[in-house]
Amino acid sequence: MGFFFKERPQTGIKVGDIMTRNFVAVSPKVSILDCARLMVKKKVGSLIVQENNKISGILTEGDIIYALAKKPKDLDKVEVGVLARKKLATIKPTEDVADALAKMRKTKFRWLPVVVGSRAVGFITLKDILKIEPALFESMNEVMDIREESSKIKRVKESKQGKKFTEGRCEECGNSDILYESNGALLCENCL
Repeated sequence: MGFFFKERPQTGIKVGDIMTRNFVAVSPKVSILDCARLMVKKKVGSLIVQENNKISGILTEGDIIYALAKKPKDLDKVEVGVLARKKLATIKPTEDVADALAKMRKTKFRWLPVVVGSRAVGFITLKDILKIEPALFESMNEVMDIREESSKIKRVKESKQGKKFTEGRCEECGNSDILYESNGALLCENCL
């Protein structure tokens, strides 16, 4: 199971070789509703938010669903810059896809903006990697299953100890997850 993630042997395939170069980007001033329409039109699950050619965030389908649940009537008034995740994991095009996969595993993101400096030049997803390295699927799947099970066990143990938890969006990293209250903030397990 752990051969790939502990030693992280290089595949010889660079992120830049398989990344999507025709990603969809928007300004932070665009409304959430317009972003949703653009995502449907372009058939994409996320948008890179950038201003002056510098990446400033990312908006995913999950973020839009979250916004819909919070303020369904105001999506045409809320700017994407307010909702977009600002804490991002990124990768350089010269890095190996094994490094991208390890970063996705660590951050629990299934996608990474590919950057040179602070400028987005592409986008890579877990699907992109698994298309060219299908052998990695089993390893990634095992790790995700194990992490999910250990996470469930930990949550059950903590809930038995009286620690309250809820589901929602982490106030630190923006991921949708099980959240725990810490100093008045709702945080996921990683940020806690």
